[in-house]
Amino acid sequence: MFDFGFLEGYEQDFIDGFLTTIGVSLFALVLSLALGTVIAVFRISGVKPLEWFGTAYVEFFRNTPLVIQVFFFYVGLPALGIKLSAFLVGSFGLSIYTSSYIAEAIRAGIQSVPKGQMEAARSSGLTYIQAMQYVILPQAFKLIVPPLGNQFINLVKNSSVLAVIAGGDLLYAADVAGTEQDITPIYIFVAVLYLLLTIPLSLGVNYLERRWSKAGTR
Repeated sequence: MFDFGFLEGYEQDFIDGFLTTIGVSLFALVLSLALGTVIAVFRISGVKPLEWFGTAYVEFFRNTPLVIQVFFFYVGLPALGIKLSAFLVGSFGLSIYTSSYIAEAIRAGIQSVPKGQMEAARSSGLTYIQAMQYVILPQAFKLIVPPLGNQFINLVKNSSVLAVIAGGDLLYAADVAGTEQDITPIYIFVAVLYLLLTIPLSLGVNYLERRWSKAGTR
């Protein structure tokens, strides 16, 4: 039987850590989705400089460790005179890293939409951006719900990277409590809290996938 008596002395730390993890995850989710969408459009734009930039962005951030990217912001930005809180540093690092994966998922979704959709949208008077916004992207997002959902779940789990820069997240709270307590029940407790965040997200993704797949068959 595990002893969860450590909560008596660190209850507020875990509450703050849980709220910080939620805040970072939501912030990074919105920003990574926006960045990923822009990079995906760049990659299929047909404009060579934009395609090169999009490809370089994806390849660089997908193929370097998240911890290094976060440390780059944490150490590098102050050297340039830019001082940000650990919350923002972790959020930006997590957003940029995740956006590189989201960009590839969205690009695959866009390429799965029949080309005639873009041609029809342009012939009706829409600009390229308007056609993307109102015709192509809505269809693409419905096609990529599972991989997009997986990235969102990974984002929540990867938010634990804040612990390495004392970001005040769940894992950081566990590390602090673990200096004076048995670490086994602490990390079991933290794992359960992460499950409380990721399981509802997974169920929500599955619900959207079923709902949109049924709508597509009508």
